[in-house]
Amino acid sequence: MAIIITDECINCGACEPECPNNAIYEGGAEWKFSEGTSLKGSFTGSNIGKTVDADAENEPIDMDVYYIVPDKCTECKGFHDEPQCAAVCPVDCCIDDEDVVETEAELLAKKETLHL
Repeated sequence: MAIIITDECINCGACEPECPNNAIYEGGAEWKFSEGTSLKGSFTGSNIGKTVDADAENEPIDMDVYYIVPDKCTECKGFHDEPQCAAVCPVDCCIDDEDVVETEAELLAKKETLHL
């Protein structure tokens, strides 16, 4: 499953540089699928359920605290043994997203798609 950042986030920013997929953004920031990945052209995310332009700017998922884009989060599978955002978070607000359940095989496949 993907990781989410809860409302307990203190906006310290420790998580953002740790993400190998560039899936973490500051609250209120627009984001792109292509940022920090090798995605180009059209991309169909498993969580968004539609095809989008990888270079198109997307609306922020959260306006107040850092957030994680589920279609870019691989729980660091293929990079690290554990999610790095959770490992560095001083208030333990990076937790499993119960609404986005994915197997290890699915997370590794997503990693391969994001980083050709």
